[in-house]
Amino acid sequence: MSLQTMNLPNKLTLLRVLMVPLFIGCFYLKVPYWSYIAAGIFVLAYATDVLDGKIARARNLVTDFGKLMDPIADKLLSASALIMLAAVGLLHPVAAIIIVAREFFISGFRLVSAGSGVVIAASSLGKLKTISQFVAITLTLLHDLILRLCGFPLDSVAVWISVLLTVVSAADYIKKNLHSINWQ
Repeated sequence: MSLQTMNLPNKLTLLRVLMVPLFIGCFYLKVPYWSYIAAGIFVLAYATDVLDGKIARARNLVTDFGKLMDPIADKLLSASALIMLAAVGLLHPVAAIIIVAREFFISGFRLVSAGSGVVIAASSLGKLKTISQFVAITLTLLHDLILRLCGFPLDSVAVWISVLLTVVSAADYIKKNLHSINWQ
């Protein structure tokens, strides 16, 4: 498959993957407001996720490449953000570990289920978890601004709400889909 023959949703997914190193590079910039630049890139990358899914479903452009790469691109972006934020001290490492571990665990669960012929769609609670992570990461990148505007660390509150939703959505996911695993 060449870039010229790739459909728009797949190009957006590929763009999101390519934005990850650019996003990570922001953490090494020795300029004021580096985190605002990183936040802008993160928001743009997240927007490609929203767009690629809407376009793929609306235009019936769902492909095997998209099914494989879209969740990988999402997890690559969010895990990179969480790890980098923890590395520079803007995010508690335990929050990053819980969120990333959940993504690995649920991805593995989905793979095992798919091996049994069961495809598990994302739940509304899982989507809420994803939105909460986006908000928490964005607010954390804008920590200084948020602190000046609110007078308290709203980003930290958003992170721990996201962690709670991460754990609750994982438990809900497992409870609803435990039957899809072949235990024999």
